[in-house]
Amino acid sequence: MTSEKSPLSDSLDDDDYPAYTMGRAAEMLGTTPAFLRALGEARLITPLRSSGGHRRFSRYQLRVAARARELVDSGTPVEAACRIIVLEDQLEEALQLNEEMRRGHEKP
Repeated sequence: MTSEKSPLSDSLDDDDYPAYTMGRAAEMLGTTPAFLRALGEARLITPLRSSGGHRRFSRYQLRVAARARELVDSGTPVEAACRIIVLEDQLEEALQLNEEMRRGHEKP
């Protein structure tokens, strides 16, 4: 057996690979397709489309949708939940950049 990865295993390991159908994604999250469509309309997630035009979701998108569902389940409106998630992502990126810059300025 070779240690080289096949394109299939690359797809299975890729968090951005659109592997899940609308129905399967909704089932996994315990929500409805309408909820996922609402997240798309709010531009929180943008599912890719299959050649037949069906929405396909990645694992990363499902994690984002799960976070949105947590917020909505606790009483936050969908639009506000989407904004909170965007701000959380921006904060995380800023903290990572800050840490990288701090490490770059440390003296050996």
